[in-house]
Amino acid sequence: MSDKLEEVATAYAPAALGAYSQAVKANGFVFVSGQLGIDPATGELAGPTAGEQAAQALKNIKNILDASGSAIENIARATIYLKNVDDFKEVDAEYAKVFIGSVKPARVAFGGNDIPKGALVEIDAIAVSNDVD
Repeated sequence: MSDKLEEVATAYAPAALGAYSQAVKANGFVFVSGQLGIDPATGELAGPTAGEQAAQALKNIKNILDASGSAIENIARATIYLKNVDDFKEVDAEYAKVFIGSVKPARVAFGGNDIPKGALVEIDAIAVSNDVD
């Protein structure tokens, strides 16, 4: 089965913080691991607010999908993990700037999460690959 899995990695998103890939391509999909709002150039959180961190996390997801040959417009499903559910409106405003097409990804968002590196938001995604066999 592992020969059907392809790791996706790019220097334009932060390196994985543990034993996982930035993304994996499998069966016509790209599964993007949870992305924090870490700027890959500095290794630090992009800002102190959930909105700033969400904007960077979405940029990281875009860069990973670009490296996979897919695109952010191909996201079918996303999950947003919030430290504080009160940040939902701010994070959703950043999310809405990215997903402007007529079909928005299916999505789940929930708060009360302890996120690595003291982050306020983490976002993962599943996208359709552009190179389906």
